Amino acid sequence: MKILIVEDEEALAVVLGEKLEKLEHDVKIAKDGELAITFARSFKPEMILLDLILPKKDGFTVLKELKIDPELSGVPVIVLSNLGEDDNIKKALSLGAKDYFVKSQHPINEIVEKIEAIHVA
Repeated sequence: MKILIVEDEEALAVVLGEKLEKLEHDVKIAKDGELAITFARSFKPEMILLDLILPKKDGFTVLKELKIDPELSGVPVIVLSNLGEDDNIKKALSLGAKDYFVKSQHPINEIVEKIEAIHVA
């Protein structure tokens, strides 16, 4: 599966990317919101892992743009964020995110398992 990781914390993006590549996924990393849209259009991912606090364009804006693009609107987006407030979670889900993980509450292995479960479903 082709997975786009949108994450400005390089260490997290690399570790997550390596774990997914070991499971034979094709991974691309965007470190800001503008690159996220550019890479989504060119890479054609089958899943997007999206942080909300990003340089240049925040994750909510990226999510809105993805969902109004006919070629990208069907791509499942999983939000990975440090924002754990209910308002942020509800907003992301209402904008079309398939799931929402607060980074500090979910180890990387759990996130990878969830991605695999969605991939198989």
